[in-house]
Amino acid sequence: MVRSVSLAEIPDAAKPDEAVWRPVRHHLGIHAFGINARTARDVGEEVIEEHVETQDSPTRHEELYFVTTGHATFTVDGEEVDAPAGTFVFVPDPESRRAAVAVERETTILAIGAAPGEAYTISDWERRHFPQE
Repeated sequence: MVRSVSLAEIPDAAKPDEAVWRPVRHHLGIHAFGINARTARDVGEEVIEEHVETQDSPTRHEELYFVTTGHATFTVDGEEVDAPAGTFVFVPDPESRRAAVAVERETTILAIGAAPGEAYTISDWERRHFPQE
């Protein structure tokens, strides 16, 4: 069965003081990989929270980020990556520390991840938001 939804139709699952978080994987019932979208409301707001996959979850996800709208600055292991809309940022090493901050209002980043060669495992971070999974 094909499922279709616009990003705006996926309810925001973030806490009031966080960037908008649209749980794409959960909303569509995807089980093969993780995928979420985050939107910063203001310049300087954290769009992708600083994290290391192996420290914050037992998963070892590679992550691919795609800036769909706006403009962000990623920091990966201390290296800054300028990422205007249309930019892919791939972080293959789950040990890498990564984060992204909005350079423009309403910056949206799509985050896709999974561990290579393994069945997909929901991260602890996502389980905290959706404990029924």
